[in-house]
Amino acid sequence: MLLVGEAPCLTTQARYYLLEEETGAYGVRIELGEEAASAADLSPSRSRVWELAERLLRGGVTPVALRDVVDDWLLE
Repeated sequence: MLLVGEAPCLTTQARYYLLEEETGAYGVRIELGEEAASAADLSPSRSRVWELAERLLRGGVTPVALRDVVDDWLLE
């Protein structure tokens, strides 16, 4: 798990991570306090998934919204 960055969210910091899967694919993870969500095996392209993680960071996406944002991203 590689930290992409942190963003303020209410009274805490949200942390955004790039995940490298054993399959060679990449995914993302968001942690916000006790809450966390992951989306695994999104793409074999590290740079493409890194860009997604940066987008999540800039947009302040929370773990609850991760799946919806990833679904839209996959349709692009």
